[in-house]
Amino acid sequence: MNCLLSFHPSPSEKSQDTNTLPYSIMASKIFFLLFLLFLAYPHQHACVNGDATLIKRTCKNTKFYNLCFSSLKSDPSSPNADPKGLAVIMIGIGMSNATSTSSYLSSKLLSPSNNTTLKRVIKECADKYTYAGDALQASVQDLVNEAYDYAYMHITAAKDYPNACHNAFKRYPALSYPLDLALREDGLKHICDVAMGIIDNLDW
Repeated sequence: MNCLLSFHPSPSEKSQDTNTLPYSIMASKIFFLLFLLFLAYPHQHACVNGDATLIKRTCKNTKFYNLCFSSLKSDPSSPNADPKGLAVIMIGIGMSNATSTSSYLSSKLLSPSNNTTLKRVIKECADKYTYAGDALQASVQDLVNEAYDYAYMHITAAKDYPNACHNAFKRYPALSYPLDLALREDGLKHICDVAMGIIDNLDW
């Protein structure tokens, strides 16, 4: 049984931004890393399927069961995934979230505005979410190498980057933290929590 996974950003994520190029870049990265994951286990002819039972059992060990279950169950690659594969799927969802948010913020920089402070903060936030995506990408390579502690560390870093964005707004009391950005921040943090919960239960 082939444990190779594919990642497909959900239509709701795609519709959030008009710039689709970052998704192509993100998709090419995750496909390459998933290929590495497959090559790392060329003799693994069978794996525990990511069916509803496995997904439920896996998600019960995470902080956000509903997010975990709905995300994994809706991904078409989950039926062929073992627990490590389920972690990779969640990381891919996190990469999509971070890339989407970075693109969303970058698009705001194109809006006409004389508020240089706001633009500077938005640019900083866009960079932070790019770094979050990079950290999540690195965590997949760590999983390939079975360096679960490093994977956990990189996902923790990805979870923390949105805090730097939020703090950038706090430095300027005249700027309000946008509600949609706050929702994106919470979303990425929760996804990271789920991914770390899954990794916690792998065989270290």
